[in-house]
Amino acid sequence: MNRSRRRLLQQLTALGLLTGAGIPGLIRDALAAGNYPVIQGLHKIKGEVRINGKLAREGQPVLPGDKVTTGANGEAIYVIDGNAFLQRSNSVVQFGKDAAKEFFRVVSGRILSVFDRGEKRLVVPTAAIGIRGTACYIEAEPKKVYFCLCYGTALVEPTAEPGRVERIVTEHHDHPIYIYDDTGMPSMANTTVANHTDDELIMLEWLNRRRPPFYGLGLTAY
Repeated sequence: MNRSRRRLLQQLTALGLLTGAGIPGLIRDALAAGNYPVIQGLHKIKGEVRINGKLAREGQPVLPGDKVTTGANGEAIYVIDGNAFLQRSNSVVQFGKDAAKEFFRVVSGRILSVFDRGEKRLVVPTAAIGIRGTACYIEAEPKKVYFCLCYGTALVEPTAEPGRVERIVTEHHDHPIYIYDDTGMPSMANTTVANHTDDELIMLEWLNRRRPPFYGLGLTAY
């Protein structure tokens, strides 16, 4: 087994993706054989995870129009087409029926996402965000959203300032921000990287047979 494949096995095992049976077992066996399949749907469930209000199961697809909800101890890793997601506890994410108009809406909570090529529109409580072939981490509250563009390009339109569009281009978590919709607060403010890691991004990209652009460049890891 070469060094790259061994490192992936170590990272996926550390994240708990290669334990147990079902879909994770398929990933483990395929990786050990040197294959890199793209498997759609829920790859890992921890705790309470629901799709459209019903308890979800590993291997279940996530489709346009679906609402994915995690409970207090819940976590979900899933793939939709060329996009992959790590949704943390106490989070509600609504996927649009028409992905061209609204790919997903983060109602509340935390989600790390990597996206295939092409433009997508994300909606959070305090902004609309247009992205292109990128990765981002979001923590959403009613009046405050943390947004880290891990790499790629984004156009951020804060609800508090209609007509303002902030263009962000990053290579490696270069410009995380808070986006506010709260009287007395700026609509956007710089902050620091928090609550997501490069290993998680590597894992999500690998689920779609990709590597993040920072992979192997010797940059400081998060």
